[in-house]
Amino acid sequence: MNPPSSSFLVLLYLSLLLFSPNTITGTSHATGQVGVLSTSSRWIVDQNGRRVKLACTNWAAHLEPVMAEGLDKHTVDDIAGAVRSMGFNCVRLTWPVYLATKPSIASLTVNESLHRLGLVESADGVAVNNPNILNRTLMEAFKDVVSTLEFHNIMVILDNQISTPGWCCSKLDGNGFFGDEYFDADEWIESLKIMAATFNSSSNVIGMSLRNELRGPRQNVADWYRYMQMGAEAVHSMNPTALVILSGLDYDKTLTFLYDKQVELTFKEKLVFELHWYGFSDGGDWENGNINVVCGNVSKNMLVKGGFLLEQGWPLFLSEFGVDIRGNNPGDNHFLNCFLSVAAELDLDWAIWALQGSYYIREGQPNFDETYGVLSWDWSKPRNTNFLRRISAIQSPFQGPGLSNRSPYNVIFHPLTGLCVLQNKMNRKAVLGSCAEYEAWNYTSGHNLVLKDSGLCLNAEAEDNEVKFGTNCESSSSKWELITDSQMLLSTKINSNGSIVCLDINPDNNLITSSCKCVIEEGPCSGESQWFKIIYSNREESSTFSKLLSV
Repeated sequence: MNPPSSSFLVLLYLSLLLFSPNTITGTSHATGQVGVLSTSSRWIVDQNGRRVKLACTNWAAHLEPVMAEGLDKHTVDDIAGAVRSMGFNCVRLTWPVYLATKPSIASLTVNESLHRLGLVESADGVAVNNPNILNRTLMEAFKDVVSTLEFHNIMVILDNQISTPGWCCSKLDGNGFFGDEYFDADEWIESLKIMAATFNSSSNVIGMSLRNELRGPRQNVADWYRYMQMGAEAVHSMNPTALVILSGLDYDKTLTFLYDKQVELTFKEKLVFELHWYGFSDGGDWENGNINVVCGNVSKNMLVKGGFLLEQGWPLFLSEFGVDIRGNNPGDNHFLNCFLSVAAELDLDWAIWALQGSYYIREGQPNFDETYGVLSWDWSKPRNTNFLRRISAIQSPFQGPGLSNRSPYNVIFHPLTGLCVLQNKMNRKAVLGSCAEYEAWNYTSGHNLVLKDSGLCLNAEAEDNEVKFGTNCESSSSKWELITDSQMLLSTKINSNGSIVCLDINPDNNLITSSCKCVIEEGPCSGESQWFKIIYSNREESSTFSKLLSV
């Protein structure tokens, strides 16, 4: 296999010069094959029992052309290289049932599939960028994508997105639930068997998501248990090494029915559940509500809908979340800050929607621009490098088995920037920096923020002044209480005048205190600069961890 073309990667790397994501590969932290994965309580682990965190991107291959998007824009090798360069260690690769069960579709060549849809320009693009794929059948082309991702040490989760090729999803599209017009349960199970067997020998195919976003008027819990258990057993019978991932109801927004009744399967340590979370459908008034109240309520609702599984000892994969990555949607921006805080605190496995910057055709429109895509419309560069920098903090595990032997500590994460609070080694100031160069903190029962290694605690000086480190941890200005429904505002009382202020940042990313924002406002407000999430960690100390990340 040829290395990625220099022109594409030069553009990509130039785009990433100001962005240094934690390098994630197909292993827990370093390069090499990941091997067989299983589960241990809420964690996905490798054969040594070490946590493997899924930091994935969704790559669509389920629309009408039935092929991975973007092959008209760049080589598949370039795209796989871009996935790695942006810090993702896996791809949730979507597919329709008919790819597996309808020979009339699977046997079409890429060229034939595009021309039958009138996508002559896309076919010409594939001929230029991926000539070796142009006359491959759709199933062969799908295999080529998987094998190229394997070459780049990228894990793959095969996701059955839909039955009939096309955009997903609608309640009335005939693909929503077992028994719908295009959703025959027997055909679906057969397709799972075919795909599980087809990719049994692909070492990077580490799991299969049984079905995307069950929905519609037919959905019911009884049939969910019946058919999802049958589908899980079907996959496991054909590929016993693969993780089996089960989605919920109502567009995969709820798994509440599992709270009192678990699935009954012949296996356990391959079972993972998945949930989707978007700001446009989570019930939060992200544009007009008080963000502290909205984030607090929506976060609690997420725990009720599916997060409880983590406490019960089951892995939960947030297999879709997404925002308008251009950054000009206020509601999405508020949602993203809240999402990042929850994803960091729970240290979730996740997959962003989506990789693709555009589609061959979507809902009748050729070259449809995917504003949720991490790549630009022409697939030549990241759509928003600041966004990638922010999510890089959650691409690495904060906690889990096998990460280190050190005692637990706290990390202070700032979701607005995607950075963590640390002490500048040159001037000893409290600043924001890369979460790969984290500082070990201890948030005490007395509400002190203490550097674990030195014992120095964080003290407020005066409003709009920088905070300082000191040895006096008894004064009121060294006590930091989490307030508001979001539980992310760290408030303290200034010794000199007794005023209440909150931890904040200045334009230089130094930590200061300022008046607490969005505490009592009923309407919209922007106070995420004061959001700090105190999270648990047990990963290696920064110098060792950074060395592992650079391997």
